[in-house]
Amino acid sequence: MGKEVRRIAYSGVSKAIVVEVEIDETKPKREVEVMKRIVVALLLTLGMAGYAAAQITSPTQDVLGAHNVYGRGCIACHAPHSGAAGNGGATSANSGNLALWGEDLTPLYGQTFVFGNSGRSTYSITIPNYGTTPPTSASDGTFVVAACLSCHDGNIAKVGMMKGTSVETVTINGATFNPPTLLGNDGSTPGNYLNDHPVGPQAVVSCGGQYNWDCVVNSNGSISFTGPGSSQFLVDYFDVTKTGPISAIVKVPGTLVTGSNPPTYTSNSWVTCTTCHDQHDMTYFNTGSAIKPTHFFVRGWYDPGNTTTSNSAAQFCRTCHGGEANEMHGQTVPTT
Repeated sequence: MGKEVRRIAYSGVSKAIVVEVEIDETKPKREVEVMKRIVVALLLTLGMAGYAAAQITSPTQDVLGAHNVYGRGCIACHAPHSGAAGNGGATSANSGNLALWGEDLTPLYGQTFVFGNSGRSTYSITIPNYGTTPPTSASDGTFVVAACLSCHDGNIAKVGMMKGTSVETVTINGATFNPPTLLGNDGSTPGNYLNDHPVGPQAVVSCGGQYNWDCVVNSNGSISFTGPGSSQFLVDYFDVTKTGPISAIVKVPGTLVTGSNPPTYTSNSWVTCTTCHDQHDMTYFNTGSAIKPTHFFVRGWYDPGNTTTSNSAAQFCRTCHGGEANEMHGQTVPTT
C-alpha cells in the first residue's frame, strides 16, 4: 500500500477527458473514498460542460427578435380586433380579415413595385385594392409582399415604429454597421427598389439551364431536387425542399412541355418575401434534423463570418441559384 497515480477517463459528446490523480492508499479508507468521489464529480462536471459546448445554446431573447417590436410582440403586426384600425391605422374594408393583419395596407393599393434590375430584366408586382378584392389566403404571395412592405417600405407606406436600420450589425472589412431595413427609402433615391432582390410572379424559380439546379418541376409547381448535383446539395447543406426556401416558394402549377415523355413541366412558381425570410424567428433555424444559427430572419442556415472559411451564407443563396453551387461544379463541400 502506498501512493499511486490513477488515470480516470470520461468520454463526452465533444471530447474525451483524462485526469491523472495521485491517491495515497496509506490514508484511512474513508479519506480515500471521499477523494475518489470528488474526482468522479469533477469528471461529470467537465463532461457536462463539454456536452453543453457541443450544443447550440438557447438564445438570450425571444425568437421574434426585432419583430418583438419593443415588447409589443405579435400584436405589432396582428391586431386582435378591428384590423389596421386596432393599431391606429386607416380603416378600410376587409382590413384585418387575413392573418388579423394590423398594419395599414391602404397606401400600397394599386401601386406597382419594380425590383431587382440585374441588367437583363426587371421584376414587377402590383398590389391590388384589397378593400374591394381581398385575397383568399394569408399565404397569397402578393398579400405577403404587401404585408411586409406595410412596415418595410418607408416610401409610400408609413414606417410605423421602425428606426430604419437593423438591430443586428454587420462587419465587413473592419467596418461595422446596421444595414437599412426600409426598401423604398434606404439612402438611395426614394422609391428605388431596383437594389432589392426580386419578388413577384416574374421572379420564377426554375430548373435546368446554366444558372439553375438539375432539379425537377412537378405539376403542382413544387420542385424536387433529384439530379446528381441538387441531391448532393441536400446532403452538404440541408433539405431545402422540406424546410428551406424551396418549400416556401409560391407554388403555381407548372406548364407541361408539349410532347415531353416522361411529362416535364416548366416552372411558374415564384419568390415572395417569406420564401427567403421566416418572419417569426430571427436567430435560429430548424433544418428538420438540427437547429442552426441564422441572422436577419433568413430561412436557412445563414451564419456569415463565423470562420474565415464560412460558407453557410453562400449555401443559402445557392438554394435557388444552383448554377453557382459547388455541386454543379463537380465539388462536394460541407457547410461551415
